Amino acid sequence: MTEPLHRHESALRIADHPFLRGLDPSLIESLSEQAVERDFDPGEFLLRDGETADGCYLVFHGKIALEVSAPDRGRLTIQTVGPGEILGWSWLTPPYRWQVDARALKHVRVVRLDAGVLRRTFTELPEAGYQFLLRLLPVVAHRLENTRIQLLDVHGV
Repeated sequence: MTEPLHRHESALRIADHPFLRGLDPSLIESLSEQAVERDFDPGEFLLRDGETADGCYLVFHGKIALEVSAPDRGRLTIQTVGPGEILGWSWLTPPYRWQVDARALKHVRVVRLDAGVLRRTFTELPEAGYQFLLRLLPVVAHRLENTRIQLLDVHGV
């Protein structure tokens, strides 16, 4: 179910998310512009590998599996994401395509931040955008390290 949030309600909701907590209120207000609250049932996909990366997700409730397809192994979960975390960074650089599947393992509630709004806001508020990216970079590094470990395990190296 998709629920557009009223801008003020959206700003309050996302400002309280651990990933965004304490960031510049102007950034929060701008990001709330196209924010949409979504629920996903177990087994439902939030995003699919190869599809357009048109936003990122602030996870408020539930558990999400990040999955890849591996020859001779089928679908592999490379990591799980839960409450207080952020999902997705493929919206940052062209060609803006997801590189994994994300599937709800339990009932999931997220707020989706629009990629166009994110990129425009970072241009308009470069210092706030920089602070956002400083928070995102360790998430990216951690997920890449977990993926590396998972691949080493799969291939028995």
